[in-house]
Amino acid sequence: GHGKCDCGKCKCDEGWYGEACQYPTTCNLTRKKSNEMCKNSQDIICSGAGTCQCGRCKCANSEGNELVYGKFCECDDRECIDDETGEICTGHGKCYCGNCYCEAGWHGDKCEFQCDITPWEIKKRCTSPDGKICSNRGTCVCGECTCHDVDPTGDWGDIHGDTCECDERNCKAVYDRYSDDFCSGHGQCNCGRCDCKEGWTGKKCEHPHSCPMSVEESTNKCQGNSNLPCSGRGRCECGQCTCFPPGDNRVHGKNCECDDRQCENADGDVCGGHGICTCGRCICQDGWFGKLCQHSRKCNMTEEESRSLCESADGVLCSGKGSCHCGKCICSPQEWYISGDFCECDDRDCDKHDGLICTGNGVCSCGNCECWEGWTGNACEIWLGREYP
Repeated sequence: GHGKCDCGKCKCDEGWYGEACQYPTTCNLTRKKSNEMCKNSQDIICSGAGTCQCGRCKCANSEGNELVYGKFCECDDRECIDDETGEICTGHGKCYCGNCYCEAGWHGDKCEFQCDITPWEIKKRCTSPDGKICSNRGTCVCGECTCHDVDPTGDWGDIHGDTCECDERNCKAVYDRYSDDFCSGHGQCNCGRCDCKEGWTGKKCEHPHSCPMSVEESTNKCQGNSNLPCSGRGRCECGQCTCFPPGDNRVHGKNCECDDRQCENADGDVCGGHGICTCGRCICQDGWFGKLCQHSRKCNMTEEESRSLCESADGVLCSGKGSCHCGKCICSPQEWYISGDFCECDDRDCDKHDGLICTGNGVCSCGNCECWEGWTGNACEIWLGREYP
């Protein structure tokens, strides 16, 4: 919006420069504010691969090859260049954000290896008994499945088998996602199926035979208004929920429906110190608003100053998905999944486990899970401790 396109090149208006006319020649931001706008999710300015110019990253492409790019210079396609041939993905694939996506018949980090079997044979070897490639739980490389493993110890983990057909996560009751206790501790897991000990029944051996209720009645009583028994945060036995982790009173309610951890910001402050938490929702003091009471209703900025701080790198106000208040973007509450300083993030991109975003053991930050202490994994599904408080 700051120039004209002439034969594939931008001719910039006065006061703007850059290959896309994205940089102003004069800047009204302080260096500190500018640098804050250029930090990636690890708080590194322009990912260490560029310089910050008035809140926008200028990526280091000394040879003019445009191999380093992205809003925060986070993509480096030089990683795709093969050392021997000097070609990107050895000419047998395409590079996207530093990763090679290989053509059929080629594999390897740089698409440098060719398969010695036909595509038909590759597919045949990787097809699981249910007709899916690697059971949709792995990647087929030259006729062999590499399973998506979630075990931090380096052992075979929860997903295994020649075609990743065995998923032992199916043996874990919802509440067991933070332990290695399969089949509720009352059975043996065999390729994703629980064989229960005497006195126990249910798909996950969670139901005592002595209980007067059926498995379905018990589950329905524990489910309440949630889609999962005990809201996915507790143990259901004979219609009663025990919330987990034990000893953490932030998770409570008849069906463990209240999770007060949702009221905490990244620093552990409850409702930003400007409100109280009730059943996982903040009730703000007068003069404050927002999901975590993080916005003050008072503002000492002019409308123009406020809007200038809410513009994203492409010049759009809050990425077109929110409103601007006192120099900060307030993302549309109707679209719960929109987040980020400029409403540029889609939290639906965060990984799920047990049907929950970040497994309920962390918060989604710009499409990536930030796990609470003691948890790890793409979806915060792995507990690193040995026992619970």
